[in-house]
Amino acid sequence: MRRHLIRAAAWAGLFLSAGAGPGFANALDSQLQPVASPIPRETVPFDGREAPGTIIIRTSERRLYFVLPDHQALRYGVGVGRPGFTWAGVTRIGYKREWPDWTPPAQMLRRRPDLPRHMEGGVDNPLGARAMYLAGTLYRIHGSNEPDTIGQAVSSGCIRMTNDDVIDLYGRAKVGARVVVTR
Repeated sequence: MRRHLIRAAAWAGLFLSAGAGPGFANALDSQLQPVASPIPRETVPFDGREAPGTIIIRTSERRLYFVLPDHQALRYGVGVGRPGFTWAGVTRIGYKREWPDWTPPAQMLRRRPDLPRHMEGGVDNPLGARAMYLAGTLYRIHGSNEPDTIGQAVSSGCIRMTNDDVIDLYGRAKVGARVVVTR
């Protein structure tokens, strides 16, 4: 039952966070078991117009690109919104949290009354190891405890990554970074 709730919460994809201090993050990070993404992270040529530090999410590809200097980008596999929960637009990273808490919003609880009302950050939390909150939206780029969902359309609009990949991106992406989401 607990795994079912965690899977359901991870599929939900919309969250709020209180966050935790760095000591908490370091202790939890050491508990993570490395899990290979079904879509490995790699450096690829990139000829777009976006400046280094920009995040581009191509939901139809189920890929996230972090733009690097010299016409390159880091490409990550991601899980995206399921049918009816897709979106596109331009925003920025409003704030970031390590091992965020999760509180499903009211509209999610109406759809899924079986979800927990609040879940503390930790290794069992469906938001995973890190979350980057997209300004002006209910959406996040966050980790996942279910690496098999990477490359799938399964969330309520959030972008999910393996915990290893989201920790890597979290260390690179700055608060205020431009985020471009295309379908």
